[in-house]
Amino acid sequence: MDEFSLIDSIKQTYYSQPTLIKGIGDDAAVIRQSASDIVTAVDTFVEGVHFRRDTMEPFHVGFRALAANLSDLAAMGATPAFYLVSIVIPKTWTEIEIAEIFAGMKKMAGKYHMDLIGGDTVSGKELSLSITVIGYVDQDKIRYRHTAKAGDIVFVTGTLGDSQAGFHILTNPSSYDNAAYFIKRHQLPTPQIDFAAHLQKFTRITLNDVSDGIASEAAEIAEASRVTIQLEDNRIPVHETYNQFPSDLQYNWKYFGGEDFELLGTVPSADWSELKSVAKLLPVRITKIGKVINEDTSGKVYINKDGRDYTLPKQGYTHLK
Repeated sequence: MDEFSLIDSIKQTYYSQPTLIKGIGDDAAVIRQSASDIVTAVDTFVEGVHFRRDTMEPFHVGFRALAANLSDLAAMGATPAFYLVSIVIPKTWTEIEIAEIFAGMKKMAGKYHMDLIGGDTVSGKELSLSITVIGYVDQDKIRYRHTAKAGDIVFVTGTLGDSQAGFHILTNPSSYDNAAYFIKRHQLPTPQIDFAAHLQKFTRITLNDVSDGIASEAAEIAEASRVTIQLEDNRIPVHETYNQFPSDLQYNWKYFGGEDFELLGTVPSADWSELKSVAKLLPVRITKIGKVINEDTSGKVYINKDGRDYTLPKQGYTHLK
């Protein structure tokens, strides 16, 4: 398949977003928007670094790559609208496999009525996907990392450590409880787009997506907001069968594993009951896991375990290690 045939095969027959003036077919896409703020994010996914062929079908690669990008939009409180894909294709991948990657992205995009509006295709030595996403958010409703204040409640959606548990199951064959659940959480994650979209009523709420582990994400909030955060170890939410794994792996996965694509955030204590009501209606599991204890320019994060506070190091997945 040549470049033009590939473009024709992935080109949409119709577009969902009314703000799109021109999609694929010219040198660039054209969007007309004036009522909302525009939010963009880009991520690159490289074979052997961000995914492996022995743990991911091509469909999973596309689905999960776009999900990771959309998690960034969720953390900003934005509604997804468009995406662009640049792909480096090696000779070791077949036309059918490449089509399945785009099918995975299309499946994820369809959940949120997103349109594919452009990108690029080149040949290379290893498969690489670079995805740009574009979303909208009402003016003055963008969620940043720097808005946490002393007295806020720290919360997280969903359960943590699931994706790494799924990867462990795929790479360490044995008998596991709820193996299908953990594997799905690794291969087909769901970004918290809907939850973020229902937070418009809150005047102040701080968000960060759990892509690199909550130790890293909490530290980013603490540093940006110039506060100290205290987390409660016994409150960190995990799946009911999570304790089947070795205790050291449990600890590392839930704090440093990442790729769960949940949302970590802070909210004023006066708004906590309302936030729980929003989560219950969707429904989304939400858990109070700590608090912002004071202003601190060093931006430290502590974990309270067995009545003692320990410094939680800013560690997690690093893309250049």
